[in-house]
Amino acid sequence: MATNIFGRSRRRLTLLYAIIMVLFLAVLIFTVRSTMEWAITSEQARELLDTAHDVSDVQEYIAGHPGSIPDETPEYKSSNDRLFFYVFDEDGRLVNFARASFRIEPFILDQIAAWQSAEDEVVVFTQGGQKPRPTKLMMTSKVIRLGDGVQTVYVGKDITALYYGLEKATYALAVTGVLMLIIALVIAHLLSGRAMIPLKTAYEKQRQFAADASHELRTPLAVVMASADLLENDPSIQSPFLKQVIADVRDEVKKMTKLVSDLLLVARSDNQALKLKPSKFDFAAVIGQTVRLMAPLAEQKQIKIVADNLPRTIVHADEAKLKQLVLIFVDNAVKYTPTGGQVTVQLLPADKGQVRFSVQDTGIGIAPADQEKIFDRFYRVDKARSREMGGNGLGLAIAQELVKLYNGHIGIQSALGEGTTFTISLHLPGK
Repeated sequence: MATNIFGRSRRRLTLLYAIIMVLFLAVLIFTVRSTMEWAITSEQARELLDTAHDVSDVQEYIAGHPGSIPDETPEYKSSNDRLFFYVFDEDGRLVNFARASFRIEPFILDQIAAWQSAEDEVVVFTQGGQKPRPTKLMMTSKVIRLGDGVQTVYVGKDITALYYGLEKATYALAVTGVLMLIIALVIAHLLSGRAMIPLKTAYEKQRQFAADASHELRTPLAVVMASADLLENDPSIQSPFLKQVIADVRDEVKKMTKLVSDLLLVARSDNQALKLKPSKFDFAAVIGQTVRLMAPLAEQKQIKIVADNLPRTIVHADEAKLKQLVLIFVDNAVKYTPTGGQVTVQLLPADKGQVRFSVQDTGIGIAPADQEKIFDRFYRVDKARSREMGGNGLGLAIAQELVKLYNGHIGIQSALGEGTTFTISLHLPGK
């Protein structure tokens, strides 16, 4: 039990750390990629705008000095260069150009024909359907106002390689991040294990103390109980006050004896020291015997316990532990069912190798928020009522440990004011 608790805690800590690291890694990759994209595109945009102004200056000079070419005229680029420009007059005629690649030129001309962006605005276009990857183009425009008309310069650049390099850098960053994350998780798992060592030691000492104390208290409590029984039957004691005191002592000793027995059982379950003593018996008879045992307590509260027509069910299990299991649920149902209510115990159909039974009451019910906690040790939904009825908050916790011995499951259906139904499934090989 202790191993499971600390194992689950260790896994939860590692999982929480993993979630935090994954979120941190995702934010880091997104931030780095966005920063790199901004740096690349802003630099390319600046270069593109500078080129557009240079081409505009040259084109304006050529228009003002026909037949001459200035010394600073940019060298026209070949069709394989990534940088290109096209100059159109106001009638849409192509005046000058440095052609782009024939592969992307039709797409560029289509974008120029549909151009709606403002002057000096840098726009990125994506040409889909390209293999092995889509083409990305960055373009801008510059208007040249001449004395006899207007010309428009469209300057662009193929930045596909830059984006492809950015994607590869992002993938490399992600792979590196995942590897670092795995290493960090392994280290975190090891460190969380080391952090659990003091907790395990403290828990083990506490568990051992509970086991030792419970074991040592059983003998003196038995002596006190025997002494109380003798005093209760002593004819020389006639005082009503003394008789009441003796009865109260006896009741409190019974409660303490039950608490000590429960603590000892819990301590043994933690230490995996619960031993099964299997034998063949009729489970229906065990349920019937338990119901008869609880009948006097139920009659005091005018509660009807129904356990009729239980089919004969031969099982191979520990009879004492199954009896204790049934007793816990029936006792719990009687305690939390108001006067005049009903408790129903049924044997349910089950697959081969299994046995299923249910305990249904018309009691106060359990709120959804409490249903996950009722199997915790010392947890009580209504603490005042539990103390009044002698409950110690260990019954359902012990029931869960007994069910685990048979790899079983406890189902619960409940609503406030409408009662509760516990369905217990057990794997019994001899069934």
